[in-house]
Amino acid sequence: MNIEDLRLFVRLAVTNNISKAGQDLGLSPPLASIHINRLEKTLGARLVHRTTRKVSLTEEGITFLPHAEEIILRVDEAMESVGKGLTRPQGVLKISAPSSFGRMHLMPALKGFLTQHPAISVDIQLTDTMVDLVAGGFDVGIRNSELKSSSLVARKLAVDRRIICASPEYIRENGQPSSPEELRDHQCINLKGLEGWTFETLNGNVNINTKGNVRVDQGEAVRDACINGMGVAMCATWIAYEHLKRGDLIQILEDYPLIDDASIWAIYPSSKLLAPKIRAFIDYFSVYYGTPAYWDT
Repeated sequence: MNIEDLRLFVRLAVTNNISKAGQDLGLSPPLASIHINRLEKTLGARLVHRTTRKVSLTEEGITFLPHAEEIILRVDEAMESVGKGLTRPQGVLKISAPSSFGRMHLMPALKGFLTQHPAISVDIQLTDTMVDLVAGGFDVGIRNSELKSSSLVARKLAVDRRIICASPEYIRENGQPSSPEELRDHQCINLKGLEGWTFETLNGNVNINTKGNVRVDQGEAVRDACINGMGVAMCATWIAYEHLKRGDLIQILEDYPLIDDASIWAIYPSSKLLAPKIRAFIDYFSVYYGTPAYWDT
């Protein structure tokens, strides 16, 4: 049994595409098909359903997959024990990331990442739509929301800290709230889905159902409306830190931290085997963003 046939099969189980799986391993589509055919002939079983649009695993393929992963894992461990592990990150890394975070904190870091890993090339989709990583053939996604699919694995890259902000103009005209309860008398800029803000106080947690005449579905728009004096806003520090440094925004209610455990996550399809290029991505950006993240220092 050829170990490279097994690597291709495991990758195919993630991508559901023989050409994409082959490309990730440096194989042409015809050669990738030959590898899969050879593995099926060796096992005497059909592992893959083939259609004109995509492929999927047969029942035999699903049964065989964890054994293939285990074999590769043991082979790689054995090779690494004698200094011959196949650890060089290479190939195309297909990434999905939120548009604002991607522009502000992914794209500026890419030059250093690619310099450190010259055998990797990147294919990036920046979108605020929640894409299906497996169906889209993505290797890794960046998310700032809780993982809800058991078919995916999440690795934390950084804490996504939220604070309450207002502009100097708004404070001059409307005063500055000194407690969460006083927010009920202020215009609040709402991000769709996060209209309730919960604060930690000496008397326990306080939930404020915010009200205001501005409600949008994009974090940068919330920040910009706040800068323009349209109300009080909850902002992620990664989206507001430069404006806080310049004084365009002022953090308020600092003695009442928000109850929030949001983080920036790297998400990838579940497998016992973490491809070197994905491991390289996670390792690099975990260090690049830092603990605490550079936007919180």
